[in-house]
Amino acid sequence: MGSKSTNYWRARIFIITWGAYAFYYFGRKNFSVLMPSLSGDLGYSKDSLAALITTYSLLYMIGQFLSGYNSDKLGPRKIVTLGLFISAVANFFMGFAGSIGVLFVLMGFNGLGQSTGWSGLVKNMTPWFRATERGVIMSWWTTCYVVGGFAATLFATYWATNEDILPAWDWQRGFWMPSLVMLAYSILYYFITRNRPVEVGLPPIVEETTTSKFDWAKVKGLLSQSTLWIAGVIYFILKLTRYAFLFWLPLYMTEALQYSQQKAGYTSSSYELAGFIGVLVAGYVSDKLYASRRFPITVIMLFALALVCLAQPLLSPLGLWANILGIGLIGLATYGPDSILSGAVAMDIGGKEGAATAAGFINGVGSMGQLLSPIVVAFVTDKYGWDSLFYLFVILALLAALLAMFRWNYRG
Repeated sequence: MGSKSTNYWRARIFIITWGAYAFYYFGRKNFSVLMPSLSGDLGYSKDSLAALITTYSLLYMIGQFLSGYNSDKLGPRKIVTLGLFISAVANFFMGFAGSIGVLFVLMGFNGLGQSTGWSGLVKNMTPWFRATERGVIMSWWTTCYVVGGFAATLFATYWATNEDILPAWDWQRGFWMPSLVMLAYSILYYFITRNRPVEVGLPPIVEETTTSKFDWAKVKGLLSQSTLWIAGVIYFILKLTRYAFLFWLPLYMTEALQYSQQKAGYTSSSYELAGFIGVLVAGYVSDKLYASRRFPITVIMLFALALVCLAQPLLSPLGLWANILGIGLIGLATYGPDSILSGAVAMDIGGKEGAATAAGFINGVGSMGQLLSPIVVAFVTDKYGWDSLFYLFVILALLAALLAMFRWNYRG
């Protein structure tokens, strides 16, 4: 096989895995768009919505640790396909949920399905791209969850507010339509992707061992690395912050800024849209300016995040475009370090054998922040108001930046 075949397969793996994680968000971001409807139409309180998100986050967190190991052991092709399918089915039945108890169960299953995505797809990418390429390659690849979140927001908003198709139904369409898209893509992913170059007759691009050699002894070796724990703690802070915006921006805009549901849904998408730029900046700067060191740009962008969160309460009263600017800059400064830690840093730490386990660990620890996020948001906004939430993020971003400085020169 010549280089053309290698390049073809690298492009094929990049595209299909990128699309897979983007479509995971169709079964995740739709809930935030539908929260005002669940609150208004079904009478769910803010605490009830927070409890639903917490249930999702708890199962997502547990699943992250298990899915990373399983993807390293069994290969990501099976694990990711299964996860997409579970999430699609859970979302489909959420459209029929007649009680909050049923919704709790389905949110839990959705969390388990969603947990397979990141670690599995990072594992899928690792054998196809060398370490010296990862900053740039993964900066483009990790736009999957920025674009996915953006597209999922628009998609769910359209179906939840469009009365031309299935007019007898309302918010239910925001669960059903994303479900059908995810189900179709799970089938597509299984038939198009491959775990490693040797499976299609190509020589290894990254020196490989077989997945059967990955065992718990290697897991213990990974867990002994202090950089893995530092990355996990920083990601805990980042994920607490990101999921606060991911799930609560529409409600923030309807409550604090008096936007309509449609206006809030579309305006909140500026978070992911600007985040796309942040992802690319982080990847290119880490490879080109810092010689594949990931932590310097992480420090810089975390300090920027603190500054923008401090400014947001001053920007939002100035009108729609000022609010879009503030939310967009927060997205840029959040998604940059988020993508570099969960992508290139995880690959650097885990290497060819343990990339999924490292990614699963970092995301698992981060998911503890995701788990706390709705509780923090509900408590702070009820007691002190929405502006105080932004001031809390200032403190958290500064703490994360200071922690990242301890690994300024780390290369993996």
